[in-house]
Amino acid sequence: MDDSTFILGVDLDGVVGDFYGAIRKIAAEWLDRPLEALTADVSFGLDEWGIEEFGGYDRLHRFAVTQRNIFRDMEPIKNAPAILRKLSNQGIRVRIITHRLFLKYSHRASITQTVDWLDNNDIPYWDICFMNDKGAVGAHVYIDDAPEKIINLRKQGCKTIVFSNSTNRDLSGPRADNWFEVERLVMEAREEWRTGTVGLFA
Repeated sequence: MDDSTFILGVDLDGVVGDFYGAIRKIAAEWLDRPLEALTADVSFGLDEWGIEEFGGYDRLHRFAVTQRNIFRDMEPIKNAPAILRKLSNQGIRVRIITHRLFLKYSHRASITQTVDWLDNNDIPYWDICFMNDKGAVGAHVYIDDAPEKIINLRKQGCKTIVFSNSTNRDLSGPRADNWFEVERLVMEAREEWRTGTVGLFA
């Protein structure tokens, strides 16, 4: 880890990009159902939509990536790009860490769409890591929404902010409900790092 620069480890899906909004629209098409028939109040894995009888999450995900370019076309979460630009401008090193390569034979599409999306939305980043073990690449503080990833990061001693959505309601804070709260928590974490104090993640 670079001791001279504060590193923010940023997940993409559900944190910077509106993955659940995008996959819901694609799933409605894939399932041939009205959009309003698919609840937006989902758990991780989207079991509420009854996708198992159609091949399950992996098959829906592959369709979304390879046929509907979800990683290129999804909308950013409100204020995320602007605040990441602001944080980067204040000297924080943005490290994108995403586990988008979990399905075989779709890696090229996933990587290309991801880079295009980041560039098209002017999202700054110093590094981009496609990996499952997010703690292995090192950051001073992480922001994520996936319950399993957050639990694993915290077990490794990684300071992790929960970005709130319906999949992670049972997890303890610190948590952010929007990107203005992310900004505040990241700046607090950097100040603790600079001064050697303990507070936010005590």
